[in-house]
Amino acid sequence: MTRSATFHSFTIARLHMLAALTVLALLSLGQPAQADISRFVGSYKGSADVLSADGTVQPRDMSMEIGATDKGFTVRWTSTRTRENGTENSKSYSIRFVPSERKGIYAAAMGRNVFGHDVQLDPMQGEPYVWARLSGDTLSVYSLYVTDEGGYEIQQYDRTLVAEGLRLKFQRLRNGTPLRSVTTVLKRQ
Repeated sequence: MTRSATFHSFTIARLHMLAALTVLALLSLGQPAQADISRFVGSYKGSADVLSADGTVQPRDMSMEIGATDKGFTVRWTSTRTRENGTENSKSYSIRFVPSERKGIYAAAMGRNVFGHDVQLDPMQGEPYVWARLSGDTLSVYSLYVTDEGGYEIQQYDRTLVAEGLRLKFQRLRNGTPLRSVTTVLKRQ
């Protein structure tokens, strides 16, 4: 092979490499940023006093699990209240989140459309519109409801990494009026 042919082959190989890198770069521009949820991944437990708008306080046991998925992350949590008669009432939730086109904001993948794509629920049907924001050491989850009267209710869960685990701050507002709040630390298990 002549020197000219070797140079030509080398140049073509470099052009192919450059083209491949360009295609990869362009493909990555169209993809939403993946959640860097790794520092939050784990199981957490604790208890809290839930403060209602009327001033009453209800003790609750709480557990939470945050896990990474191929496309984002999942948040699962359970709140258990012990009634006066000793029986327990538990409520559990699980929401999967996928990256949106906006950095640090994640859409809830709570339903699927006819094509099998993840979709948000419809607040006009009484369902919650849910999203998450990851900012520094805080993972916030928001749930927005449209009430039957046309007003709104919003719930905000801020989960901040602390030495012991997660500091949970919850607030529930209806038309701007506080209904419930919780602040506690859930310990990493």
